[in-house]
Amino acid sequence: MTFSILLLIFLSFCIGTGVWFFFIHAVKKGEFDDIEAAKYRMLDDDEEQPLANKQQDEK
Repeated sequence: MTFSILLLIFLSFCIGTGVWFFFIHAVKKGEFDDIEAAKYRMLDDDEEQPLANKQQDEK
């Protein structure tokens, strides 16, 4: 009985550690980036024009 409890505790620790490493890998890979921000980006006002556009506007 004690052996089975210790085995289950060890297995749950191993599985939890594996899931944690998988989560860290997914975060570093960029799987949890904000996908909603792209559709609102077009509504943001640009404060400054790029340098190339300013030079064309001055001519």
